[in-house]
Amino acid sequence: MEFRQLRYFMTLAEELHFGRAAAREHIVQSALSQQIQRLERELGVPLVERNTHHVRLTRAGEVLVTEGRAVLHTVERAVIAAQEASADTEVLRVAVGDASLDSMPQVLRSLQYNHPNLVVHRMEAPVPTQYRMLAEGTLDVGVGRATHAPAGVTSEVFRLDPLGTLVAEAHPLAAGDAVPVDTLTQVPIVLAEDARAPEFNEFVTEICARAGFRPTRYHGTVQSIRAAAYLVAQERCLALVPRSCGLLLPGVRWLPLDPVCLYPWSLLWRAEDTWWPVAAVRKSACALSSKLGWLADLDHCG
Repeated sequence: MEFRQLRYFMTLAEELHFGRAAAREHIVQSALSQQIQRLERELGVPLVERNTHHVRLTRAGEVLVTEGRAVLHTVERAVIAAQEASADTEVLRVAVGDASLDSMPQVLRSLQYNHPNLVVHRMEAPVPTQYRMLAEGTLDVGVGRATHAPAGVTSEVFRLDPLGTLVAEAHPLAAGDAVPVDTLTQVPIVLAEDARAPEFNEFVTEICARAGFRPTRYHGTVQSIRAAAYLVAQERCLALVPRSCGLLLPGVRWLPLDPVCLYPWSLLWRAEDTWWPVAAVRKSACALSSKLGWLADLDHCG
């Protein structure tokens, strides 16, 4: 297996579309398809199911996504370690759960405006993985709902983010200005695997429970908001995402839930970590939260 083949496959797993995956990797679609087929031959198992209407991961493909992500993180950490060993500049390692969410990017832009010489390495990792990496010392700052933060990880809420629904414009629920929570009984909701996003999935379940029902889960899962949005555009399901999601696709609307549901985003870092860049991230997040009213009248910044 070549490293580039694994990277191509991981991109395809996120997009579930050969054309979009090829565009992200800056190669032609036929070349991407050839590399995936070569990878399947080398592994001796089919990784994706393809036809003219959809691309789906096989069970083997789903397993490779999980293990492949760990491989990519290992390579990223090796690159960072090499950079740190040979450079005089300090490198801050920050993780986000999904690149489509804009809270942490805004915080980091503010951070680097005030500290232009600080090198920030960004990566995508689900919250459970962030906890593990913080414990290992391979991550400095994470972001997510801190419901299951283990001992040794400190958290601080910096944004209460209205939760809403991605819905196809042709769907009847798209006709209003908001989506009543109790109408979610009528449609399947696509979620990530529970092991990948336990905090978010629990939050969705809690919202539905307060309205007196359990959500009907779409029969598949997704690895990213982008993948969820494509399923929504095909009118297969709805997806619940925070307002901070900057991803909009043709034919898809974002509508807030009614009543309003606020998802708490927290910074995550190792307890007793006194390294100045970590404190600088906290300061930037608190200042931006105050400026943009992310916490309204609540004071969560210390």
